[in-house]
Amino acid sequence: MKRKKIVKFAAWGIVAALVAWGVSAIAVYWVSAGRVFDKASVDDVPHRRAAVVLGCRKALPNGLLNLYFARRIAAAAELYKAGKVDCLIVSGDNHIKEYDEASDMKESLAEAGVPADRVVCDYAGFRTLDSVVRAKKVFGLDSFIVVSQKDHVRRAVFTARGFGCNAYGYAAPDVNGRYSIKTTIREQLAKIAAILDVILRRSPKFLGPREPLPEKKEEMR
Repeated sequence: MKRKKIVKFAAWGIVAALVAWGVSAIAVYWVSAGRVFDKASVDDVPHRRAAVVLGCRKALPNGLLNLYFARRIAAAAELYKAGKVDCLIVSGDNHIKEYDEASDMKESLAEAGVPADRVVCDYAGFRTLDSVVRAKKVFGLDSFIVVSQKDHVRRAVFTARGFGCNAYGYAAPDVNGRYSIKTTIREQLAKIAAILDVILRRSPKFLGPREPLPEKKEEMR
């Protein structure tokens, strides 16, 4: 009898988790609908002061280049060169000296042809929530573009809009195959966390003082 109760409880837990995921997936898609662009639709991207490039590790544990990282950098460079933003905020984790996503992104963007003085590092982008809320509260942006892979971008746009930002997204190409399974599963679970972030009005781990952005391009002429 006890075993049956455990099985029944587990079954209801699975059902509840699936319902929570379904609701969160629909909400994220609905809120971000019509706001996510890619290379094929770059001409339709509205101009904004800055884009927030969401961080990830540059190299995998086996030493190979992380395709998620490489494709985000390429997409961010495309967006900048298309004249859709005046500067880029590279937002990543730098919780220890030896791990610095933001600096890796800035260096790679320079290699991709983006001037170093057009890239600002946000070293406290520990989560997507932190990156988008800091874009508003630390860098003073009420409207911006988020750069990452499509599912991540949709979630980031959802979170940003939930915190009062007029956010858009620019999607880098996805990474397919066995390489992406773990990330794909994590991203689906993160949708539930995004709903809770907005409902509970969670705060970033660290805010700090306001930080300036580079001058707007028209101000430099």
